[in-house]
Amino acid sequence: MSHLARLVAQAVADASEREKLPLPSDALPPRPFPRSGLIAEVKRASPSRGAIHPGLNPATLAQAYERGGAAAISVLTDRVHFGGSLGDLRAARAAVTLPVLRKDFIVTEFQVREARAHGADAILLIAAAAPLAILRPLRELARELGLAVLFEVHEESELAAARACEPDLLGVNARDLATFATDLDRLEALAAAIPAGPVRLAESGIRNRAEVARLQAAGYEAFLVGETLLRDEDPEQALRDLKG
Repeated sequence: MSHLARLVAQAVADASEREKLPLPSDALPPRPFPRSGLIAEVKRASPSRGAIHPGLNPATLAQAYERGGAAAISVLTDRVHFGGSLGDLRAARAAVTLPVLRKDFIVTEFQVREARAHGADAILLIAAAAPLAILRPLRELARELGLAVLFEVHEESELAAARACEPDLLGVNARDLATFATDLDRLEALAAAIPAGPVRLAESGIRNRAEVARLQAAGYEAFLVGETLLRDEDPEQALRDLKG
């Protein structure tokens, strides 16, 4: 079983346990997702880096991101491998006026409905996580619920699935799923192949303003940044520095 398959299997097992409980009914209407800018991430840990910021306060961090000029917030809700929770999602969204992305390994209808019930404005779908026959209906359900969709690819061969899912944002992840190494050359190489329509989003490995400018020149309109901000003592200023 691949590393990603293990992550997906664990996420589905966790969701199956939560499915036994009623969903919240207090979610406010979804907020529109931006077509450009920096999406700042709330993340406690990762499989490749271990603990990053285990004691973070999602509300306080989200507010710092908003002051720093973030266009949106991304919240990792995976429990086992990233230390996140739906509570982190709810806390971050309640603390800001920005739209919030639920970042998790979503492959079931329940996970999509759960995301909206807990206040998410957008969800992540990963091309390598499931066949198109599963991902396409999830995208349609998200549309029905008013959720934007970030569709993530790692290879050019996955762009066909992206086209079929007609996402709002198409993210290219610079991280190799086997080695966890990041390579911005991969982002540049795939930029021209991204189909017209969705927002072009660069993910992972972005460390400074020069790299943001480099990827803008390649054609990217939005940027998802996590660890660079999370490891900085002043994430608000770090975000301003990235924006330039």
